[in-house]
Amino acid sequence: MSKSSIYKLTTSAILVALSTVLSLVKVWQMPLGGAITLLSMVPVCMISVLYGTRYAILPCFLYGAIQMFLDNPFGWGLTPTILIGSIFFDYLFAFGILCLAGVFRKYGDLGVIGGVALACFARFVSHFISGYVLFANLEQWDVFGKVFVNRPALYSICYNGLYMLPELVITVIGIFILCKTGAVNQIKKMTERK
Repeated sequence: MSKSSIYKLTTSAILVALSTVLSLVKVWQMPLGGAITLLSMVPVCMISVLYGTRYAILPCFLYGAIQMFLDNPFGWGLTPTILIGSIFFDYLFAFGILCLAGVFRKYGDLGVIGGVALACFARFVSHFISGYVLFANLEQWDVFGKVFVNRPALYSICYNGLYMLPELVITVIGIFILCKTGAVNQIKKMTERK
């Protein structure tokens, strides 16, 4: 294994760990899962920005698995079908899709910001599908009053939008600051040593 590969692997592991720690700093927690965190998606998105979408797939899925074990959906009393669907759409796919953050990185800072915004939106879509398909028939709709009863699409958009829109804005601002300060280029140069 080359020194460059070791640097990339080590940097990716550190960024996944940093994302995990930042995900524990919750600015606002939703009652049925989901939270606004302190820049938790920025480090894991940086993997894709630094090394490309294909390289970031495994670290992003690993981050999703870590989030799954931290949230422990196994104790929620879900049916096996809903639990398996939730594992995929609320964790593995939702966080794995963050690997898209670097898809436009060759277009400079605006490309990086656009890629991060796309990745965050794709995560929202994954959570929306979960809320609409998996949780459509559960009695939890009454938690928020009768407005959402028999309206799973509206519920899923509103519920997931309440935390994913601020997460998207916070993440894009964080990436914007990293791009403007030159931190992204410094990290990339540091990890591409031969």
